[in-house]
Amino acid sequence: MVGPRRIALCILAVVAMAGGAACQQTGTASSSAPSTSAPTPLVVGLGFIPSVQFAQFYLAEERGYYRAAGLAVELQNRIDPELITLLGQGAIDIGNGDGTSVIPAVSQGIPVRYVATVYARFPSVVFAKASSGIATPADLAGRSLGIPGRFGGSWIMLQALLASAGLDPDDLTIRDYPDFGQGVAVAQDQVEAATGFINNEPIQLERSGDPATILRVDEITPLPGPGLVVGTATLESKREPIRAFIAATLRAMAEIAADPDIGVEATVARVPDLGQDRALQRAILDATIQTWQSPITDANGLGAIDRAAWQESVDFMAGLPDSVVARPVTLDELLDDSLLPPP
Repeated sequence: MVGPRRIALCILAVVAMAGGAACQQTGTASSSAPSTSAPTPLVVGLGFIPSVQFAQFYLAEERGYYRAAGLAVELQNRIDPELITLLGQGAIDIGNGDGTSVIPAVSQGIPVRYVATVYARFPSVVFAKASSGIATPADLAGRSLGIPGRFGGSWIMLQALLASAGLDPDDLTIRDYPDFGQGVAVAQDQVEAATGFINNEPIQLERSGDPATILRVDEITPLPGPGLVVGTATLESKREPIRAFIAATLRAMAEIAADPDIGVEATVARVPDLGQDRALQRAILDATIQTWQSPITDANGLGAIDRAAWQESVDFMAGLPDSVVARPVTLDELLDDSLLPPP
């Protein structure tokens, strides 16, 4: 695995080139003379609910990495479909969007590009109580499974898991929980399994005393997880500020991977209510950090984009019976990895 210190040093070099930033050995921005030019404003869209999952953005802001790179960052919380549309319109400059949302969006004419990976391993999973006997995708046949709805990355992930065992959704009893209560449904034995996120529902289940079984899609169909997404017009008008933002964010990710507690503290400083259960926040962050890393990021650094995996995902999603991919799309229409720091 590439060491967090090496990643941080590489990223720091890019931040310095892009925004004139430097850092002290303590990891905080230096007190060198600020640039006389006005900072570039960037509106950044995160997930719908403030969370420790976004600790890297909070830490980069708290430690002044964005400011040192010549950026005035405004963090907003948005739901994913709304975020992708706003990015395409240029109403938001850069956002943490789901790769499985980018593919259909681009196929439907929304002009966005995925520019850096955040979740190198797909975070959506199927989980169950270990006592259920569900250990492989084949074990889902004839079982009851809860989902929030037949949409989004979790629905695509479920179809990939089932297809790997020669199954389809009709081979299960699927129950909808539009209020995202499927995790509670598993805990209360209303259903035997459910879709969820590796850094959410399975953690809650195990904290209630039930060991969890988790089925992941990565080795079956490597779906692209959430990452940094930018509208094409913004890429043209703010290319260097976007490059600096990516570098500063990846620097904070590397530091949190090396010391998760600083991510928890940065999150609590930003969202004080989350400090009521720091142990839970640390467990969520630990699970999140694991998704940031993969053989691709080990070899190329945090943020690296696995183009081969994206192509597999495009092919799989386009071939689904009720595919939302309106037309064939190429990787060059979806991705721009030229803004990433060198490995």
